[in-house]
Amino acid sequence: MQYPDRKMGKVFIESDNIISSLGFTTEENVCGILQDKPGIRIYNPSQLSPTRVPLSLVETDKLNGIFSEFDDPENFTRFEKLVIASISNALAESNIPVKSKDTLFILSTTKGNIDLLESKKRSLFEEERKYIWNTAALLSNYFGLKNEPLIICNACISGVLAINTARMLLESGTYKHAVVVGADILSRFVISGFQSFQSLSPNPCKPFDKSRDGLSLGEGSSTMVLTTDISILAEGQQISVIAGSGSNDANHISGPSRTGEGLYHAIRKTLEEAELKAEHIDFLSSHGTATDYNDEMEAKAFHWAGLAQVPINSFKGYFGHTMGAAGVMESVLSVESMKRNMLFHSYGYGNHGVTVPLNIISGHREAEMEYIVKTASGFGGCNAALIFKKDKL
Repeated sequence: MQYPDRKMGKVFIESDNIISSLGFTTEENVCGILQDKPGIRIYNPSQLSPTRVPLSLVETDKLNGIFSEFDDPENFTRFEKLVIASISNALAESNIPVKSKDTLFILSTTKGNIDLLESKKRSLFEEERKYIWNTAALLSNYFGLKNEPLIICNACISGVLAINTARMLLESGTYKHAVVVGADILSRFVISGFQSFQSLSPNPCKPFDKSRDGLSLGEGSSTMVLTTDISILAEGQQISVIAGSGSNDANHISGPSRTGEGLYHAIRKTLEEAELKAEHIDFLSSHGTATDYNDEMEAKAFHWAGLAQVPINSFKGYFGHTMGAAGVMESVLSVESMKRNMLFHSYGYGNHGVTVPLNIISGHREAEMEYIVKTASGFGGCNAALIFKKDKL
């Protein structure tokens, strides 16, 4: 796809939603964070794991109850229900013309309907339902979207890449609006994969902490509605996404870089595009998985980029690593942090556990913010970064 040389319009966040173990709206999730009530629980052996494991799960009965307001829960998979409910809630607060050719739908996920591979679920839905392209088409048709859906599936940076892809397409004038949703569910397949890497902690994760010993997995869905149409935005402060970049250090199929060079380049390119310096950044939302190598890699990258003194957090301590949902969900929360002038506690952090000094947020506190950075890293050496800006209309 060809982009014009110059930017055609600024891209604003018009509405959003989060569904996670902390709640079914953005507000419920923020309230859980402000009360330091993580959604990670210890689950004993069940259909998801043969051993005790901390997980951040969306309550099934509540999901079905909320979804029944939109449609029959029996006709949709768990993944589809999470996505439809999240998009519906975001669109309820939106003024964009959803069914216009000016509106693009982007789905960020790493696994989609992965649970349909399980033998007991194979007969519940048609064979093609397990393919992500089929799921994206079903979701697009459900909301009457006119354009072919775009799928971003690039490990755990998928959500950040999806937002940046939407930004570029809207800035170029190709579209005027975008509905970006990130989602993933937990299944035995997903959990066993991380167990095979021996990357799961036996306890809720502790990003950047000295005693961290692995990540915690979570599931959920998050939607961000973007627009270039200033006329439909509410008066007052608005948040725009002004720059973004991706990189790949090709270090290893699963292990992160030991130097942080790939993430550093993504951050540097993003700062350059925004015409900003490190000292302009007021807050950084990290990937922060709580594995030894990831947190150390990020610390080095932040140091290289001159961001070591910027207030930094990881949201993983509240609802774990939500994979394809993480980048969108954590971007929405970062934007909420900026709107409220409130730096959110990096839950699970107590004693500094990386070799580079970082300004990890150890408790909720008020702070004025104009520019924030969101980063992500994933399997295969992929990295990405975004910059959000607070504007006054």
